[in-house]
Amino acid sequence: MTTSASPEIRAALQQLLDGRWADLRAELRAGLDPETTLLPYEGTLEEQRSRTTTALAGLAGLGLASRDFPPAAGGTNDIGGSCTAFETISALDLSLAVKMGVQFGLFGGAIANLGTQEHHRTLLPAVGAGELLGCFAMTELGHGSDVQSLETTATYDRATGEFVIHSPTRSATKTYIGNAARDGRMAVVFAQLITPDDDSLPEGITDADPTRRGIHALLVPIRDEAGQPLPGVTLGDNGHKGGLLGVDNGTLAFDEVRVPRSALLDRYGQVDAEGRYSSPVDSPGRRFFTMLGTLVRGRVSVGGGASAAARSSLTIATRYADQRSQFAGPDGEVTLLDYRAHQRKLLPAIATSYAFAFAQNELVETLHEVQQADPLERDERNQRELESRAAGLKAVQTEEANRVLQVTREACGGAGFMAGSGITRRRMDADVFATFEGDNTVLLQLVAKGLLTSYSKAIGSLNMTGMLRYGATQFRGVVIERTAAKGFVNRLVEVARRRDIEDVTLDRAWQAECFDFREVHLLETAAQRMRKAQRGTEAEQFAAFNDVQDHLLAAARAHIDRVVFEAFVAGVERAREEHGPELAGLLDQVCDLHSLSVIEGNAAWFLEHEHLRPAKSKAVTASINALCAQLRPHAVTLVDAFGIPDAWLASSLLDGQDDAGIPDRG
Repeated sequence: MTTSASPEIRAALQQLLDGRWADLRAELRAGLDPETTLLPYEGTLEEQRSRTTTALAGLAGLGLASRDFPPAAGGTNDIGGSCTAFETISALDLSLAVKMGVQFGLFGGAIANLGTQEHHRTLLPAVGAGELLGCFAMTELGHGSDVQSLETTATYDRATGEFVIHSPTRSATKTYIGNAARDGRMAVVFAQLITPDDDSLPEGITDADPTRRGIHALLVPIRDEAGQPLPGVTLGDNGHKGGLLGVDNGTLAFDEVRVPRSALLDRYGQVDAEGRYSSPVDSPGRRFFTMLGTLVRGRVSVGGGASAAARSSLTIATRYADQRSQFAGPDGEVTLLDYRAHQRKLLPAIATSYAFAFAQNELVETLHEVQQADPLERDERNQRELESRAAGLKAVQTEEANRVLQVTREACGGAGFMAGSGITRRRMDADVFATFEGDNTVLLQLVAKGLLTSYSKAIGSLNMTGMLRYGATQFRGVVIERTAAKGFVNRLVEVARRRDIEDVTLDRAWQAECFDFREVHLLETAAQRMRKAQRGTEAEQFAAFNDVQDHLLAAARAHIDRVVFEAFVAGVERAREEHGPELAGLLDQVCDLHSLSVIEGNAAWFLEHEHLRPAKSKAVTASINALCAQLRPHAVTLVDAFGIPDAWLASSLLDGQDDAGIPDRG
């Protein structure tokens, strides 16, 4: 059974999914040749890396780097376009996307966002052209997520006007650094900035007491023109990894390497010739988060890239299942996708891919609008909301992508395990996305912290009676940040509270109320437990906090589930307005399948908290099965609307070969 939807429906779906930067997506799909981009299944590590570096040069020729840079740096400040390019290229090859992200987004982006005009003028043209390849050297052996505790130091020597970059311990070694093992000639090194104390700098004093100024970034050359390490720089190679073989991850260590004062990327922290430190941001904490806040697009890109890889694998597995027959039925052999168990594997995953696509597009647009303003002039609340949503979406998108890549591999049987399937390499490459740009558990904790902060500000020191008087409606209005579907979803939730819809699982109002109830209940109870955790000794407080950690993660996940649901709802309403009832009706079913799958996945929680009765929980499962049957004829249309060219999929399962990769006879 193949798709029954019209080509017009497929095109309209793709238009919705492609979003604001649809023209850029089309340009990349037409302009990138997989023959010169995709890594071969076999070959040495050097050959894989060389191929990716060559492909990166091709991207530089398309002018993608300029989108990462502000106008003052010769760019277009097209932040949303930059993230969209990363996501689109991820559907083709994750090694190339990551290599591009390291070069243009991290290395070039750090210079553009943390440096000043002189840095821009002297470095960014070569960075954008791919002539000066560089590294983003933040992570250390001893500290990954805890950036504020990095051990590498950058000490200002007043006598020579230089910074001394040093790795004082083995754990200060920078590791997993992209471009470090083979190609990078310069690194943006994040280090503890140490300067003389300003109060001890009268004339004639040269041995002033040192003062730590927190984490700052400096430009440090690491290789000469011949590719050899510069004096004091020790380079290492992380070697073979579980994926991303085209990216040359390596290690960096520094033995009192001297760089000029101008090497400091000093937009947010300056050191004059005498060693006096100044900054336009007074608070060290705010300064730290302002500097890292300029780099939030990395998390946005990684989440979108992981989802793009999952969409590629879903396209392969769904089209394969639509054609592959297995066992006899009443009318002959039955295709895999006609079995309910197989539908259950793929169709809810497709629905969730749609949900993430709408949520990602909304996030990218928000990022683009917020970061058009100077970091020092941005609305802090908007910036915090952006960072929290980027962290949470990155965590759930990468987790879902890894799950889907495994499911699709299994859904293609032994054929899916072949390198030529197009799934196996994507599964290996996407694995590390759960760790890139922040460990997922840490990121969800960041989301939970933001939610609790908003809760605390809204509720203050009210006791339980006061909280009840404050009212749930006011609480939701202050604490729960709505997405683009704000007004519509609020109305849905209120409708669900005013009427009995116990038997209507496909009622969008009931679904909205379930997402809303779960988030609010988890957040309220987590806040109550955290209040108790603030009592007692420091050791008792830590033990109490540790005990509530799983609760905090559940609250964060519930928050992101609701955000994604609302983004999907907004997408359906936009489809209704722009394309009419036929397309909206199809998307309504896909949205139902996604939302009910989330509710079913949390059925135990809803039952424990008496928000679902057993009969209603069974009805949710029955509704999912019915939706799978209804959407089965449209399955291929739904994945084709992802817009991934066949050549990009590079799958032997789609080109007339059987399970073993052997061409069909006759």
